[in-house]
Amino acid sequence: MTAPAPAAPSVTTVFVRLKLSLLRNGLRQSAGRRAAYVASAVVVLLFAALQLVGLIALRGAEHADALVVPLTAVLALGWAVMPLFFPGGDETLDPTRLVMLPLRPRPLVRALLAASLVGIGPLFTLCLVAGSVIAVAHGAAAYAVGVVGVVLVPLVCVALARAVAAANVRLLTSRKGRDLAVLSGLLIAVGAQVVNFGAQRVGVSGLGELEPVSDVLGWVPPASAVGAVRDASEGAYGTALARLALSAVALVALLALWSRHLTRLMTAPDGSTLGAGGAARERGRGGRFRLLPPGRTGTVMERSLRYVWRDPKTKAAWVTSLAIGLIVPVFNAWQGTGSVYFACFAAGMLGIQMYNQFGQDTSAFWMVAMTISAPRDAYVELRARALALLLITLPYAVLVTVLTTAMLGDWARLPEALGLSLALLGAMLATGAWTSARFPYSVPQEGHKNVVPGQAGLAWISVFGGMVAAALLCAPVIALAVWANVSAGGDAWAWLVLPVGAGYGTLITALGLRSAAPRTARRLPEILAAVSKG
Repeated sequence: MTAPAPAAPSVTTVFVRLKLSLLRNGLRQSAGRRAAYVASAVVVLLFAALQLVGLIALRGAEHADALVVPLTAVLALGWAVMPLFFPGGDETLDPTRLVMLPLRPRPLVRALLAASLVGIGPLFTLCLVAGSVIAVAHGAAAYAVGVVGVVLVPLVCVALARAVAAANVRLLTSRKGRDLAVLSGLLIAVGAQVVNFGAQRVGVSGLGELEPVSDVLGWVPPASAVGAVRDASEGAYGTALARLALSAVALVALLALWSRHLTRLMTAPDGSTLGAGGAARERGRGGRFRLLPPGRTGTVMERSLRYVWRDPKTKAAWVTSLAIGLIVPVFNAWQGTGSVYFACFAAGMLGIQMYNQFGQDTSAFWMVAMTISAPRDAYVELRARALALLLITLPYAVLVTVLTTAMLGDWARLPEALGLSLALLGAMLATGAWTSARFPYSVPQEGHKNVVPGQAGLAWISVFGGMVAAALLCAPVIALAVWANVSAGGDAWAWLVLPVGAGYGTLITALGLRSAAPRTARRLPEILAAVSKG
């Protein structure tokens, strides 16, 4: 009599063991990776423990619920967006690796959900939710609801992250997905500024400032599960059950959405190349580029604008400049501590993009160098690059200046601020063209560094030296603005700063381009050697 075959292990058990194996094997690759993982785990767990203690200390505070409900909503938002920014952080985020396995979607969803609960992120979430529940729970009923909430919130967060990752898996493995990863640091920095501003407001006004936000987010899953604990503590058991049911329904809906995307990924072909023919037809001069001038000027402008849109490093630099140029004046105006002159940050940050113009071409600059045989060719090349930059920078600088002025209500200073911005932009275009020819350096295409080893000194001289020179070149317009503010009757002539600044910026740009063109034509071999390193 043959012995019965041993029962096969469940899919869930296999996937949990697979996740543990991935973690273990990843740590075995190198001592550096192991040290980084251990250090990050210690920091995260320490922060989670401190956060848990801090939330428990809030127990009994008057507006504790006004903090924990928005905190849970922000946590869920982080779970939703992190897969888009860091797709390479977890190998199991890509379900296309499982396409060839004979697995049905529902068991696969259960297995992946269980495996996703293994890690530092879910443990951090569990600590935060547990502390939030303890902070607002009063009575046996509230603790009973809290136990359910502590289970629901991490499950909803993980299911949300997995559903977002499955819906965008084609994007995450494409060039645009890598662009998102490059830009993630910027969005985190912007988010940190928003959180910092909110924390300052709360520090001044107290937690009661968050009550309206908490009332709204208390009906948004999974924050509604924490809001249910608050309702149970107050005896509103019907409302508590409704909020708890809302989070449960959200979990079921997310699991169904996740299962649907998994089914489509495992049964439908990849359509990422189906439109290749149409894309090829759009590569000619047309569409949004048809209004560019003809000849070399239009060609160079189109090339520069395509760099901005397609090259991850160039795109990251532009978006960073756009964001900081807006954040600095607007946030200061919002806090009531700003000045209309802070709007010059927009022109200054975007003017930096004129520096090291040839470095973004890297080794491909040789194709540009082959078309430059005289200073006139170099002048047209530099002028076209400056015009491409102005297509974005000029309207943006005007927009930020007007927005800052409107927020402060200081319309009398608008001509001065706008004139100074235009003069600064012109000076940075001029110095950027000159330093591009005199101090070129290579920009590595891989990794997060912006300068190849050995050229950091060139980069510092190019950017910071050029910025100092631009500030000195703006001295006449700055002197006019100071005179208009300090002299008797100067306010009547303050409007002159706008036309003077615009005219001066235009003149200094033209002089800078004409000065840089002969040097560019003479130094083509040196420029090509410098930008081709790395």
